[in-house]
Amino acid sequence: MNKATKPIPTFANEAQERAYWESHDSVDHLDWSKAKKATMPNLKPTTKTISLRLPQHLLDAIKIAANARDVPYQSLIKVWLQEKLHRH
Repeated sequence: MNKATKPIPTFANEAQERAYWESHDSVDHLDWSKAKKATMPNLKPTTKTISLRLPQHLLDAIKIAANARDVPYQSLIKVWLQEKLHRH
């Protein structure tokens, strides 16, 4: 589909650009048939801090298991959660 596209306007700031794209379709400005898939190998997933209350004996057992594996206990918890999630 080789249709003529409109030029993308220049914006004074990010807020102005955001407002523009909220009310305009990118199809008018880009030929998506020529788009290529982007790879971004260095992106890291965003993380969110949470508060998790655990019984002291459970936390102690997790710390012992993590120490035996020579990994931080928070990392071990994340690995276990990810493994459990993939099983379901």
